[in-house]
Amino acid sequence: QVQLVESGGGLVQAGGSLRLSCAASGRTFSSSGFMGWFHQAPGKEREFVATINSSGGNTYYADSVKGRCTISRDSTKNTVFLQMNSLKPEDTAVYHCAATFPGYSGTYYRTQLAYNYWGQGTQVTVSS
Repeated sequence: QVQLVESGGGLVQAGGSLRLSCAASGRTFSSSGFMGWFHQAPGKEREFVATINSSGGNTYYADSVKGRCTISRDSTKNTVFLQMNSLKPEDTAVYHCAATFPGYSGTYYRTQLAYNYWGQGTQVTVSS
């Protein structure tokens, strides 16, 4: 069983920064897949934020966070990070970490369809 546990959320003022972490564990977990972040605001659907491939050489971002967020991973520790800067009130949401099966090479990595494992989420609240 694979487990993803997020941390690092909290309350921050607009313009501030947060660094989210997601630690993956489990006998069957392999770092050879995409790991990504999605967020879900109250009353809205879960949306793609960012993702990173297994080597860390390719990263992809939603237009809404491009230039403000950086995703990275430490495969030796099965951990993925999301550094969020210049936060806005509209970034307020529950942020979920997700991982694909090992060796995923499809093109749906910006959608929930590609991800097989999900964390419970960490709340990010940005006050104006």
